[in-house]
Amino acid sequence: MIRAALLAMALAIPGGTAAAQVSLQDDVEGATTEEKRVTPAPGARLKALDKINGDVSEFDMASGSSVRIGKLIVELRECRYPEGDPEGDAYAYLMITEPGKSPEPIFSGWMVASSPALNALDHFRYDIWVLRCRTS
Repeated sequence: MIRAALLAMALAIPGGTAAAQVSLQDDVEGATTEEKRVTPAPGARLKALDKINGDVSEFDMASGSSVRIGKLIVELRECRYPEGDPEGDAYAYLMITEPGKSPEPIFSGWMVASSPALNALDHFRYDIWVLRCRTS
């Protein structure tokens, strides 16, 4: 008896949800997205953690330069921030290699300061993330 009542309720629900899905879909299709403009910066401030010995360091880098962090080489290709807001969310394109292990980069891509786990370096010993862009 309970199973029959649950089955009847389940069969009645899809008609109502279909109408809700259509109106929700119409709202999504009609929505406009605002284009965000970014400004390139001359450099970035990064932070590194050596997970084995607990050393934490912050360092400034110029775009196009590289720095050695332990056994890793970090190259900053570019840093961008929201136009008119240099303290806003930074996006940095990094290339990280580990010489002697592989000629291929162990990380290559954009890191986002506000969401470091979104596209993070996956290394057993080191964590590296972007703090902000440097404007001077």
